[in-house]
Amino acid sequence: MRPDFLPVETTLKTLLRITSAWTLVLLCTLPAWGTARAEGELLDRIVAVVNDDVITQQELTHEIAQVKKQLQAQNTRLPSDEVLSRQLLDRMILRQIQLQMAERANMRVDDDTLNNTVANIARQNGLSLEQFRAVLEKDGMDYTRYREYLRDEILIGRLQKRQVHDQISITPQEIDSFLANEAAHGGAQLEYHLGHILISVPEAASAEDIAKARKKAEAVLADLRKGADFQETAVAVSEGRQAMEGGDLGWRRGDALPSLFADWVVNQQPGAISDLIRSPSGFHIIKLLETRSNQPQFMVKQTHARHILVKVSDAVSEEMAKHRILSLKQRLDAGEDFAELARANSDDPGSAADGGDLGWFGPGTMVEPFEKAMDALAPGEISAPVQTRFGWHIIQVLERREVDNTDAMRRSKAMDAIRARKLEPALESWLRRIRDEAYVENRLQ
Repeated sequence: MRPDFLPVETTLKTLLRITSAWTLVLLCTLPAWGTARAEGELLDRIVAVVNDDVITQQELTHEIAQVKKQLQAQNTRLPSDEVLSRQLLDRMILRQIQLQMAERANMRVDDDTLNNTVANIARQNGLSLEQFRAVLEKDGMDYTRYREYLRDEILIGRLQKRQVHDQISITPQEIDSFLANEAAHGGAQLEYHLGHILISVPEAASAEDIAKARKKAEAVLADLRKGADFQETAVAVSEGRQAMEGGDLGWRRGDALPSLFADWVVNQQPGAISDLIRSPSGFHIIKLLETRSNQPQFMVKQTHARHILVKVSDAVSEEMAKHRILSLKQRLDAGEDFAELARANSDDPGSAADGGDLGWFGPGTMVEPFEKAMDALAPGEISAPVQTRFGWHIIQVLERREVDNTDAMRRSKAMDAIRARKLEPALESWLRRIRDEAYVENRLQ
């Protein structure tokens, strides 16, 4: 029996909603926060009240400068300052509401998490941390302010995960139905790159509000049909979360798209633009930018291993545990039976009765130090003592194999696809609701 405390804890994935392109943009687009105030170039004023907080003109001006650099780096024609101000202030208001919710929930991002995130971004751009900081400072960016911006992004991602992602339920029957439908249509072999424009309506919209939004959406669609640039139009008018990225939804499997998009995209050719698609969020316009083939691999390398664990506890110090594991290793080297020693000495109740046998498992199941030491062993070989957060281990690899894990992988991917399909509309609905429930005074209007 495998011990229930050895598998790696599930990590929070995609907390930071920054694509690779956005990561690159960060190197050259963040504004020189703090310089304008020092130079006395801005006359500050309040442009929005968000519950008990405010957004100032200076903050908005900095955001506009940032996005202008981003759009210029993407060779996208800039909308007017009036349009940018309106779009960005709405985004800043929504961001402020989420940060307030996270604060009320006592959510925090510790410095270790933040440091790892900054280091990962530097590594993705081929830079050391020192080089990355130098690039930021050379461009006039305040490094401390940059770090706090990332801290807020992680916090918002965690809030969205707690409030939306983790609330999405998927039943085995849904997975079965999904797989049956996929088989009936020859499998999910295509991925789609989509552009998106949203003309939103309030949650409790009147008939007049809906008619006004529809009229605006129809005018936008007519302009696109006449050849207007989709990316520039998205920046100027879209109220979707990806508006400032030109409405780019990125690459997605067809089965991971929201149903209202997936129904349209099938059999479309790149360049096609949808009619208006109505949802509770408003009116959507979708453009199919590209398609590509998707051929997943389902072979998994598994390891059959056993171990002896000596825990550190109030009664057993680190030094005592290390001395004990070294003594056990000497007895193994002298020829004593691994299984018998595990039964008599291992502190892992889940595997000790089975002679330390952990059974078969795949990559990512065990904690990193354990797995790294295990992967370095040939079948039959016994490791030196290995320390993890659970204590000290001696590991023996018994055998290895490659197995066809198609069914488990297909069900796992089906669950991910169903969740992704549900997530987009659920997140849009949640964002719209918290915006409607907040007290907001937009002084630009």
